Amino acid sequence: MTQDYLSPVWAQDGQPPELTPGEWETILGQARQSRLMGRLAQHLAAHGWLTEVPEQPRRYLEGALRLVDRQHHQVRWEVDCIRRALEHVAGPVVMLKGAAYFVANLPPRHGRLFSDIDIMVERARLPEIEGALFRSGWISDERDAYNQRYYREWMHEIPPLTHVQRSTVIDVHHTITPPTSRFKVDGARLLERIVAVHGKPGLFVLAPPDMVLHSAVHLFQEGEFGHGLRDLLDLKDLLEHFSKQSGFWESLFDRSDDLGLQIPLFHALYHLQRLFGYAPPLEFADRVRKLAPPAPSRMVMGWLLGLALKPDHPSCNTRWTGLARWFLYVRAHALRMPLHLVGPHLVRKAWMRHFPEKK
Repeated sequence: MTQDYLSPVWAQDGQPPELTPGEWETILGQARQSRLMGRLAQHLAAHGWLTEVPEQPRRYLEGALRLVDRQHHQVRWEVDCIRRALEHVAGPVVMLKGAAYFVANLPPRHGRLFSDIDIMVERARLPEIEGALFRSGWISDERDAYNQRYYREWMHEIPPLTHVQRSTVIDVHHTITPPTSRFKVDGARLLERIVAVHGKPGLFVLAPPDMVLHSAVHLFQEGEFGHGLRDLLDLKDLLEHFSKQSGFWESLFDRSDDLGLQIPLFHALYHLQRLFGYAPPLEFADRVRKLAPPAPSRMVMGWLLGLALKPDHPSCNTRWTGLARWFLYVRAHALRMPLHLVGPHLVRKAWMRHFPEKK
């Protein structure tokens, strides 16, 4: 019998998880696969529950907290390096996703581990930005001509840049969705509303509604659900935090209409309520209903995402999980690229996965 022990931890109302030693082993495996080990440890510690965890799993959780603390020091240094590298380049540098949560001290930063740092800049300044980062030690490892073209013509970012000494990775975006996407967003419209980061001259983050919408569209358009539960928890934290601001919900729904991101926002809100019992105030129920896609699509996506958003762990997998994730992966590419591009692209990716080129 499959069992998701991880999601209910954040849905409980003031009650510590009551698990057997075997269930603790399973939940740690689920957290590790979901990139939520640090987040789980921080959540338990914040509620004063960590001391109630049995000794063996507690040691893993305490180790995760130490790893998070060490990596946050590294991220702080890395962000300062990026800021110095780009300080003489005109135009704003906008931190995205985890890096934005970190520099703006937002709730999703707690317990978070980083694999890269995402920034967004004006599209016209991409060559200048790439040159400045190159002079500071970040280079592209991508040597394949097709992949270079794929990023630079069809995607919303250039190929990842890796530092030659520290091996840290920067993803440089010019908007939040590919230009070929069904949910195409003009980056210039996002830059009009960016918010300066206190104490970090030259660094910005997206406006609160845009940050939420970016998180939602990223989750449901990327097609990689191995860390989908983590991204959904990020959304929960952001909404709980920003909802304290007057007029936030109205501005969020208005902005989703303005940018054409109603469907990703609907899916995010639906699964936040399903998994964690979190929903917008009742006065906005009609606005939520207006976001929804047609009923057949809504029902199919609800079933597929219900499977895919569970931890990518054998204890959560059913006979349909692999098929659901594969379908959502193909769907994500179909959303990001027109059919005449997505077919050859997926065939090439499959070929390269099975027959990688020798370096």
